[in-house]
Amino acid sequence: MPKPNNLIHEKSPYLLQHAYNPVDWYAWGEEAFEKARKEDKPIFLSIGYSTCYWCHVMEREVFEVEAIAKEMNRIFVNIKVDREERPDVDRVYMSALQSMTGSGGWPMSMFLTGDLKPFYGATYVPPTSKYGLPGFEDLILQLEKGWKTRRDEVNESGEKILEHIREASKNIKSTGELNAEMLLKGAEQFKNGFDEEYGGFGESPKFPRPPGLNFLLRAYNRFEDKESLQMVIRTLLQMARGGMYDHIGGGFHRYSVDRYWRVPHFEKMLYDQAQLAVNYTEAYQITGDKYLGDIAGDILAYVERVMTAPENTAGGGEGFYSAEDAESALDSEEPKVKEEGAFYVWEKKEIDGLLGEDAEVFNYYFGVNDYGNAPQGSDPHSVFVEKNILYMAHSLSETSNKFEMSTDALSRIIEEGKKILFDAREKRPKSHLDDKILTTWNGLMITAFAKAYQAFGDVKYLERAKKSAEFILNNMYKTRSHTLLHRFREGEAKIDGTLEDYSFFTQGLLDIYESCFEERYLEHAIGLTETMISDFYDSEEGGFFDTSGKDKSILVRTKEDYDSAEPTGNSLAIMNLIRLSYITGNTVWYEKAFDSVSAFSGKLQRMPYAMPQMLVALEYILNKPKQIVISGRKNDETAFRMIEYVHRKFMPDKILIFAEPDKISSSKTFAANVIAASDKTTAYVCENFACQLPVTTLEEFEKLIH
Repeated sequence: MPKPNNLIHEKSPYLLQHAYNPVDWYAWGEEAFEKARKEDKPIFLSIGYSTCYWCHVMEREVFEVEAIAKEMNRIFVNIKVDREERPDVDRVYMSALQSMTGSGGWPMSMFLTGDLKPFYGATYVPPTSKYGLPGFEDLILQLEKGWKTRRDEVNESGEKILEHIREASKNIKSTGELNAEMLLKGAEQFKNGFDEEYGGFGESPKFPRPPGLNFLLRAYNRFEDKESLQMVIRTLLQMARGGMYDHIGGGFHRYSVDRYWRVPHFEKMLYDQAQLAVNYTEAYQITGDKYLGDIAGDILAYVERVMTAPENTAGGGEGFYSAEDAESALDSEEPKVKEEGAFYVWEKKEIDGLLGEDAEVFNYYFGVNDYGNAPQGSDPHSVFVEKNILYMAHSLSETSNKFEMSTDALSRIIEEGKKILFDAREKRPKSHLDDKILTTWNGLMITAFAKAYQAFGDVKYLERAKKSAEFILNNMYKTRSHTLLHRFREGEAKIDGTLEDYSFFTQGLLDIYESCFEERYLEHAIGLTETMISDFYDSEEGGFFDTSGKDKSILVRTKEDYDSAEPTGNSLAIMNLIRLSYITGNTVWYEKAFDSVSAFSGKLQRMPYAMPQMLVALEYILNKPKQIVISGRKNDETAFRMIEYVHRKFMPDKILIFAEPDKISSSKTFAANVIAASDKTTAYVCENFACQLPVTTLEEFEKLIH
């Protein structure tokens, strides 16, 4: 057994994957920084995550090679960072990499001075020159020479890059007025990039972008823009029919390498499951399409089955794990021989053997053939050589017509076949599961389960949301200071929360509150918001910094504004402030939200497509939400039906408050000031805290909502 390096003492699954490399790795921290200063060495910073395919490739090709590791140890102090554990570190150096090269990605390979300034960067670097890239060993020897002979240039380069990041993080104040034109322009920019044939935006690779779909559904709701709705529905349907969706086990893979959503990059991320579940749930609320609702349910069932920590986990509760890897062992006899997608793909003869006479129907429906079903132009050396990824090649009606059977009989064959393949697949070597629990992504998943409860009425979804919230509150929340920690694993909660931790988790708490109306969730949301403002708010420019500034190893306090695969902390922080201002009546929070959106207004005017979740917050400001207040007993049938009516509808511009008569006076909501206690169920609909006449029947309430 090789001797472990310093990473053996870490909790991150990614860092532990590298604990037996011959590279003398250090975790990000003062021990490594002091060593670099003392020995006058540059730092090699490698950033990735445990389910990153190309991170695994670079480890095998570079970091496990004794000769290369020996040179790395001689020239550098080598630091390994899990980007999911330290998003603050990742954000600074990803910004640096993008400023150097115009692009970014993982693994990220950065070279720093002893005072942590970046002077050279790349992503994956092969061991020897190929793909038009320099080989890693040649590269580090060149950098060593520069470090020794042109130190002033190296330091100057690092300082210029940092200054560029600082400037990019500043808001450009605009005198422009916040207006609906920004929303319309955002929708138009999405339309310009829409793939009308296959859904999604752009060509390939094709990524889901849930914040964009969130915005387009709200553009439809505000402007009755049917084209925006059609773009969302087509995208969701095409994604669910393609190979990017796991038709056997549920859940979505990270992205599609082709235009057709056919061939996925196979890792599964918690943040994708959370946000896409919301997209499908809201699309179901608008359309009533059972298929869309079923996909949302399948995503959540996958998360419950695979990505939920059991109750006996150290720390108690049921938080959600982070990710499943893209690659897995080809067979249990050779666990180190892994291939991307091995767990998910099928040979036709295997399906034929499992399904017998039903295989012909199943294979036609899912596009299975003898030669593998990767689209033309795919990598001929990929896992798809004579292998198939299941995708809906033909509709139920097409398959029904071909085999001359009823759709009911066909559906039974398909569903039974999926169960048989699921059981067979479970016997294969599993993909690596990254079992760290992150406050950020748990916050997103809490929202997904809470919204599913509202839309579908299944109480198990609400209970799942509450269990995750309790896990965070019991293990990663400091009650006295109202502060959050970012990561939990094997009984250890660690790393101060960033803006995303506060904003994502607070959103989840508000969504639970609007589901069950237990005020302690609202109280926690209020406490976290007060901390978020004190630690992250930019009182000079507006908006929020991504970090608190307390960790001096983070050289730049960035202010992220691009809503990509996940929303930015700013977008959700602003949205939370607006929601809370309308729930509590705290106008100071509304003013901070308004000032913060205004701080980003220059970019919203130029490129709203880049900030769809910020557009959601802007739409909420411009449209002024309905404040729906129901007073009554929880077990009262009329109160239940009123709440259910609101929950089942797609009403993005609303807040919902329920208060029992004997508890109204102590409520943290604005209802305490405007509603008289009465045992009779009574509903109020207010705008800007001015309420219409109350109603007491469901029929009157429905008319009032409309």
